[in-house]
Amino acid sequence: MSFHFIPVASGLHDGRSVSDLLAGHEKALREIGGQRIDGAVANRDEPAFWFLQTGGVENEVIRRRRSRTQQGKADPLLLIAHPRHNSLPAALEILAQARQEGGTGRIYLLKDKDDAHTLADIRQTALCLEANRKLSEDRLGLIGESSDWLVASSHRPETVAARFGTKVVPIPVDELRALVARDPEPAAGPEFAAWDRAAGAEGATRTAFARAAGIYRGLRELARIHRLTALTVRCFDLVSRDGTTGCLALSRLADEGISAGCEGDIPSALMLRWIFHLTGQSGWMANPSDADARKGDLLLAHCTVPLGMTVEHRFKTHFESGKGIGIDGTFTPGPATVLRLGGANLERWWGAEGTLLENRHEGDLCRTQVRLRVAPSAVAELLEAPLGNHLVMVPGHVRGLFREAFELNGAGG
Repeated sequence: MSFHFIPVASGLHDGRSVSDLLAGHEKALREIGGQRIDGAVANRDEPAFWFLQTGGVENEVIRRRRSRTQQGKADPLLLIAHPRHNSLPAALEILAQARQEGGTGRIYLLKDKDDAHTLADIRQTALCLEANRKLSEDRLGLIGESSDWLVASSHRPETVAARFGTKVVPIPVDELRALVARDPEPAAGPEFAAWDRAAGAEGATRTAFARAAGIYRGLRELARIHRLTALTVRCFDLVSRDGTTGCLALSRLADEGISAGCEGDIPSALMLRWIFHLTGQSGWMANPSDADARKGDLLLAHCTVPLGMTVEHRFKTHFESGKGIGIDGTFTPGPATVLRLGGANLERWWGAEGTLLENRHEGDLCRTQVRLRVAPSAVAELLEAPLGNHLVMVPGHVRGLFREAFELNGAGG
């Protein structure tokens, strides 16, 4: 992860003394991935931080910001200030003017080269900017239409493109079927290692696993043909028409770095991809099957899970249909975050940090099941102002990281 910073200083100040004074600051910025650039930057695609070495640079920074805005690059204004040479007063004046003009931004007060807290804030912002850039370049395959019951989660491709820049690529399920038909029931291959190391198989057969592996190979080829970095599948069509499931395929693709979601749920697929860019981890898309706003408990369940997130797995049949392959995965208890993207224009989000308390293996729910404890107020908000069905869970506490990425992307929360 790298980022650019632009030093600016007034000609009224002695350049050598300013440079000597701030040499440690610049070295610290380089050590966290910063690359110094100079000169006009209005035509650069990515936003850069402004390192205000002195005061007296207000008009220069505002002028350059206006130039970018006129080119349709309404970036947040990211100002690194320090406690000397009127740097902080300049930052306050610049950001105040930018806000008067409808812009956004923030100030990072870097007190000295050892200011680890501020350096961490700068690094996190750079990480969020990089994740947002990658999201804007993603290609999300919508294989079949969104499932009929996802009445709040079937956003149009142009809505996604306008909001994030991500291209949604509609693909008929029959195109997937044609690819699967080339080798519908492979007899062997690397996929079968997951079958061999499973802790058990309850109702699932190796023949059913082979057919699920055929779906995986078809989806992988579809991703190659259409250059997909993420996808979501109208997977219940596979159950009703083909007697098999996509649960194994989505699990394996996620472990290979292709974010993969179920049921044609576009907001959840986007969240899976965004979290991957921010954390380098796959997320788990699941149904909130039960909730207790008094305790702050959430019970999540789904029939697919990236095996890379689990410490153990069993193969079962798909819950609702009793067909094909479903995955009963076991997580390590510990810190976790649950997130949801939504709104008519994908302008809202919900999230909560908490603890994964236990794994469950009940027979009347989708196969992978976990109980989480989050703030009771978060569960109450989820029930009172839901954004849709599925949630995305990721290990660790990353709500603040996602919040910053979302805000830098240009929408309120």
